[in-house]
Amino acid sequence: MSDSRRQIIKNLAAGAAGVGLLSQVSNSTAAEAKTPQSVNRPLKGNIHHSMARWTYQDLSVEELCQVVIKLGFSAIDLIGPDEWPILKKYGVHSSMCNGAELNLTDGWGDTQFHEALIVRYHRHIDLVADAGYTNLICFSGNKRGMAPEVGLENAVLGLKQILPHAEKRGVILQMELFNSKVNHPDYFADNSAWGIELCKRLDSPNFKLLYDIYHMQISEGDIIRTIKDNHQYFGHYHTAGVPGRHEIDESQELFYPAIAKAILATGFKGYLAQEFLPTPPDMPGKIESLRQAIQICDV
Repeated sequence: MSDSRRQIIKNLAAGAAGVGLLSQVSNSTAAEAKTPQSVNRPLKGNIHHSMARWTYQDLSVEELCQVVIKLGFSAIDLIGPDEWPILKKYGVHSSMCNGAELNLTDGWGDTQFHEALIVRYHRHIDLVADAGYTNLICFSGNKRGMAPEVGLENAVLGLKQILPHAEKRGVILQMELFNSKVNHPDYFADNSAWGIELCKRLDSPNFKLLYDIYHMQISEGDIIRTIKDNHQYFGHYHTAGVPGRHEIDESQELFYPAIAKAILATGFKGYLAQEFLPTPPDMPGKIESLRQAIQICDV
């Protein structure tokens, strides 16, 4: 462990993340300008905040648990069973479980992967339920020359073989929407209409869409209207700045306070998870980026 990381954890253990650690940040433009999001304030409690584990790989899960607690929330996305005991040690919730998927490209839209996926998801649904969690991510996978309608038919065929078990165990399968323009070429669920149609055909309260705001801004825009008109199909939200997938501040084109208010107005009770890649070179700066993002979305 580097000296800088030891110092961070020492500060966190001393309860300094809210004041001492953040006061170390010298490279945050927002903090230097004393803009509203740079003011540290208690969270309002209207939005259930989370963050994606993979965006802070330089911290161990244990370190990350300490960070999110000190920043005033207590949930982490995209965590698998091997690390759930660490979350439970700190009272941090696994707001979006993973580990059942094969990968991002071999998904439910292609029948050649159904046999393996059905076995994995049956097992993982039990693991999620036994751990006391609810959300389990899944993916459409790539088209490989298939028409969108074929992908829909294939996904319905496969998912119907695991949904009864998910319903029985109280687990919600959440299919993430990706953009195919920049990040995930050939992905089936690259627009909200495809995902919404899949929800309608499955007609189960235990199948929802993970509406990734970053991806859908790139694919189709019209974020707030889409959320207002189709919120019943969206079970989880991810954030990131467009373009670049970095901070959600004034450096990018989305206005997240308005988006968060629109989500809140729908009566949404799930999680809004930060999934941006922080740009500061040092860990205090990266943690400051996360704190600012939480404050921006805390409406």
